[in-house]
Amino acid sequence: MYGYHGRYLRIDCSRRSSQMVELAPCLLRRYLGGVGLGTLLALAEGAAEADPLGPGNAVVFAFSPLVGSPLTTSAKFALITKSPLTERLNDALVSSGFAVAGKACGVDALVVTGQCPEPVLVTVDDGEVAFHDAGPLWELPIPELEDRLRRRFPAGFRWAVIGPAGCRHVRFATVSHDGRHAGRGGTGAVLGAKRVLAVGVRGTQRCRWAHSERLIALARDLAARSLGPATSKYREIGTIANLVALNRLGALPARNFQESGWEAAEHFSPERFWQRHHQRASCVACTIGCEHRFVVEEGGSDASRATRLEYETLFALGPLCGIDDPQAVMQAARRCDESGIDTISAGGTIALAMECVACGLLDLPWLRFGDAAALLRALEWLERRHDWGFWLGEGSRRLAERIGGDAPRRAMHVKGLELPGYDPRSLQTFAVGLAVAARGADHNRTGAYEVDLSERVDRFQLTPEQARLACQSENQSALLDSLILCKFLRGVFTDLWHDAARMLELVTGWDISADELRATIDRIITLKKVFNMHCGWRAEEDVLPERLFGPSGINRQAFLAAVEAYYQHRGWNPEGVPGCDQLAEIEADVSQVRGYLLSAR
Repeated sequence: MYGYHGRYLRIDCSRRSSQMVELAPCLLRRYLGGVGLGTLLALAEGAAEADPLGPGNAVVFAFSPLVGSPLTTSAKFALITKSPLTERLNDALVSSGFAVAGKACGVDALVVTGQCPEPVLVTVDDGEVAFHDAGPLWELPIPELEDRLRRRFPAGFRWAVIGPAGCRHVRFATVSHDGRHAGRGGTGAVLGAKRVLAVGVRGTQRCRWAHSERLIALARDLAARSLGPATSKYREIGTIANLVALNRLGALPARNFQESGWEAAEHFSPERFWQRHHQRASCVACTIGCEHRFVVEEGGSDASRATRLEYETLFALGPLCGIDDPQAVMQAARRCDESGIDTISAGGTIALAMECVACGLLDLPWLRFGDAAALLRALEWLERRHDWGFWLGEGSRRLAERIGGDAPRRAMHVKGLELPGYDPRSLQTFAVGLAVAARGADHNRTGAYEVDLSERVDRFQLTPEQARLACQSENQSALLDSLILCKFLRGVFTDLWHDAARMLELVTGWDISADELRATIDRIITLKKVFNMHCGWRAEEDVLPERLFGPSGINRQAFLAAVEAYYQHRGWNPEGVPGCDQLAEIEADVSQVRGYLLSAR
């Protein structure tokens, strides 16, 4: 077998045991890796029916056939679980050396299930699993925890860790590795509930490639193309440039989406950030180098004080909360990173609380839009689960239900996941993609805002034709998330489907076509819907917050027609349910994995 090991490692925290479980080559070809394979394993493990914070939920660390290859941006892994925030599928991805070291343990995935009675560190050393006491390390800030782990364990281990927020079950706690985060949906809280503080991996079992010389030649060509104009923005400025650009387009949400533009946007122009001490870095096995770090304290130059900034963090902790002080936003971002908190959900939940204070629904007079000290105080309360901070740590949907009145109409989420920083009223193809995504409102599961910002559609009007374009964008994202490759690479390809088939052929030896890949991705997206159906999904969940509809926003009837057209393009019925043949195909594959699991036991 090329590109794969043909098995996954199941780690049962309740029994402190582990077992290797077979994966048939046909299943690997049908679900690739990453999000596709991980969702299949999570469904087979019964995660969809489990309490997200109970022992029955599973966390899947899924690798892919491209991990460990010379292809740029391929050092990524996916984390799949049932989200404690949305109670639906959560699939998050992160770039790091953990992916390469984890696959070198001789497996295509790690599955963590059960629940430990006491806090533990789990190590996987060339496939051998051990549990170590983590009591003295519990609730440490992430940088300190990672430093302690490096000093305590032999060289070569790569760690995925949770911070204080995960230990305290903040429902949008992250899983972190070397300053990067599998951020959305609360996988950190799931590991915290299992009392797993960190997973460390080290291995020597490398996969072979079917056509090594041709693969290396392709990798060199792709690396050269990755340094071209399609990625120049990410290399030279970073995604922080999006804030000013979206504001000029009237697509920058501010003050909990009460506004579609922000008067203080120029405070966050790239030029102002570049005046600070600045560092640039790359993920493992990446030629693009999109990471930009800036010193938090004015005039500082200590590298340890630098904080990574991306557009979504600036948006969520800046205009969404009305904060116009870049220094305060960087301090807030750093606090989130150290505690392991998703910045988008944190900003969205705090912004809801600020609006509820302003309209008299919530008696916290200090929590006001535009007050930087209030933002930092709210994050401290959230991390510690202090007073109303407990409800801030539950996410905007649960916070709104706790406040009552018309607060739920002000909560800006889809399926419980807070909206990212692109205003759907000004990007209406994107609006459809947000509503139907299995994960909830997420710009990483649909890139349909690119369609809106092109000349292909009128971004202020919605037609059923845009559902097809939203469908295509979701397909592209699912392909990249299952291969796995970085989405910043998408503009480098002339024909992504053809190029992806060629990469898989050279790595695995499969005679695979672009058409087969399209069918595979259709299957993976249907699988994600099936997972949510097992969770209790209903058609009325595929909707947007009430605030986004109306004369100055999205036409409700046009939106409903576009969602129905999306279902039609997927081959699903008008209620969004896949056809009987599609369901039977998925259930047969799930049953096959469960059969392998029973055999391993």
